[in-house]
Amino acid sequence: MIKDRKGIDTLGYLKSFEANKKEYIGKSFSYLLSKMEKMPPQTIWSIPNSMDSTIVTKSLFRFSDINYPVMNETKMLITWETEMPYKTVSFNNQRNKFYFSDSERRFYGTRIIKNILVYR
Repeated sequence: MIKDRKGIDTLGYLKSFEANKKEYIGKSFSYLLSKMEKMPPQTIWSIPNSMDSTIVTKSLFRFSDINYPVMNETKMLITWETEMPYKTVSFNNQRNKFYFSDSERRFYGTRIIKNILVYR
């Protein structure tokens, strides 16, 4: 069990959202964020669609500092109900150096969740 600086079991905490994903699927991302009080996302990474790189259908959320070793890190992959233009998403990510800031919170907040996957 790896715990972060706040003493929270990151994998266990995030897996609880995946286990209860029926509560979040079909709802806005802001609803999920409102439930993630103990550990909000720190960074966000866009994943272009494998069939069409001009659109984004998934986003990868990381919950530790951007310099944390990736191999030990727990991540949350959100699949969105509606695709987004890669240029728009990429511009947002780069503008904030991939940190999950208030502008990302607003941009993704209204997006509808299609699926949640948590893994290390």
